[in-house]
Amino acid sequence: MNLYPFKFKPILKERLWGGTKLKDVLGKPIESDITGESWELSGVDGDISEISNGILAGTSLQELIQKEGQSLLGKSVVDRFGNDFPILIKFIDAKQDLSIQLHPNDELAKKRHNSFGKTEMWYVMDADPGAKLIIGFDKSVEKEEYIKSLEENTLLDLMNYEEVSEGDTFFINTGKIHAIGAGVLLAEIQQTSDVTYRVFDFNRKDKNGNLRELHTELALDAMDYSRKDDFWVNYSDTMDSINTMVDCPYFKTNFLELSTGMNQNIASRDSFTIYMCVGGEAEIGNDWGSAKIKKGETILVAASSSRIEINTLGVKLLEVTI
Repeated sequence: MNLYPFKFKPILKERLWGGTKLKDVLGKPIESDITGESWELSGVDGDISEISNGILAGTSLQELIQKEGQSLLGKSVVDRFGNDFPILIKFIDAKQDLSIQLHPNDELAKKRHNSFGKTEMWYVMDADPGAKLIIGFDKSVEKEEYIKSLEENTLLDLMNYEEVSEGDTFFINTGKIHAIGAGVLLAEIQQTSDVTYRVFDFNRKDKNGNLRELHTELALDAMDYSRKDDFWVNYSDTMDSINTMVDCPYFKTNFLELSTGMNQNIASRDSFTIYMCVGGEAEIGNDWGSAKIKKGETILVAASSSRIEINTLGVKLLEVTI
């Protein structure tokens, strides 16, 4: 099969906290004023991505995997995950604060939900002045202290706040309490999982006047109550180089800021490659063809590609593999 670089139709999600930056900054085809997420590449049941370019346009990601699993994903990936696409790629626009939440680890998610856990990373693409993220506790707490803060509506006093700007990157391991703050537009790379434990939602009500469901009891045994400064991702931004950002069991992410073209021999990579464009534009090619990418777009390159060629006059890319 012709496994040229694939682009996909964005799966757009309205959220109570969403805004218009996905349209205004990234050019997504939205009409709603509360679109919070653009799922760029998804194998989540009910939200399977669909190819938007080339002769395979209209083919779903799952159909492609069924036909070309090892060629598309890589043998090592198929050995670990079968025909499940293991990564979920999103752009997120928070006009308002997101709920404070956490995600269970693989073991707990499998036991409770027959799902993977959710380890994720964030790359800030745009931030209003003073915009913040909530990541972890300000200090280590006991479970009883945390429960008391929920009862007394003082949870926000226990949180750790990080002011952010473009390029700031964070790694959110399972169990870490967190929230994206108002005014932040970011790229998110995560395990394929939609399991979230919401613990506080600022007492907001939906359009029908209902409070959103909280998962207080489920979160208690999934939460890490300790203060850990392990969330900042310190990476080099050397121009025209491959700069490692995150290398964990679930995904590997590099930062590429290119002023000119780059060629990579990937014959031994044994993994698909994802490019998220977070600035500028480029043309990305492999053995079968090429596709253009600009800020706010995503491309999937098959594992069976022997090379990747990037042509550009200026681009910033997140390169994701397994």
